[in-house]
Amino acid sequence: MRVAMAQISSGTDPAGNLATIAAQTARAAGQGADIVVFPEAAMCRFGVALGPIAQPLDGPWASAVVELAVRHRLTVVAGMFTPADDGRVHNTVLIAGPDGARTGYHKIHLYDAFGFAESATVAPGDRLVTVGVDGHDVGIATCYDLRFPDQFVGLAERGADLIVVPTSWGAGPGKKEQWRTLATARALDCASYVAAVGQALPDDPAVRAEKAPTGIGFSQLTDPFGSVIATFGETADTNTFDVDLSAVAKARAQLGVLANRTPIS
Repeated sequence: MRVAMAQISSGTDPAGNLATIAAQTARAAGQGADIVVFPEAAMCRFGVALGPIAQPLDGPWASAVVELAVRHRLTVVAGMFTPADDGRVHNTVLIAGPDGARTGYHKIHLYDAFGFAESATVAPGDRLVTVGVDGHDVGIATCYDLRFPDQFVGLAERGADLIVVPTSWGAGPGKKEQWRTLATARALDCASYVAAVGQALPDDPAVRAEKAPTGIGFSQLTDPFGSVIATFGETADTNTFDVDLSAVAKARAQLGVLANRTPIS
């Protein structure tokens, strides 16, 4: 499978961000990608009111992403916001297939940490999601989910050979090191590939100074043995990588991390 990581820096205009997604999807398709992964909050960055931005999964913004997937014949994964039943929004990952199918994953673990309270405006999801891409199961997680190993093990137990993690990581002391360590550890926890794709570091110093998690860059692709295949810098970038998913079965047989798991009460 050819996996593209599209590290972008989203602004506050969903239409402008859609144009960026369109351009980078075309770039990924030109590189022969089967799947292109954009960050969390690709629709609109954090730090502004999300209620007025949110649209349903069958709304115009998501439909435009689906059209891109169909046109370029690849799967597009991008973070957006959808309305929740309680007046908040869901932090949703849209998975748009080349056949026109669309699936949504609502972020389960909300970022109530480091002085930020995502749950004040975002309602949590409660369902693990995998989708089929090029004959393989791909698991979906988002940002703060990266700190919860059980979610990744659960996705692997559902057949995920690759887990994609759209992210808008918060800046701060030690945060880059945590990001890199967690992305590597989650791949080892479940012997799966992990493509952790973050927002690039914003150009605007005022945005960087906000408490909201607006991205630090350093997207990372890790194999099931914990080896880092690729990592980006701080700035926007899109690149495509060959991923040998047959290595997953080999890693699981050698490491035994799924077969040897023992429930502890």
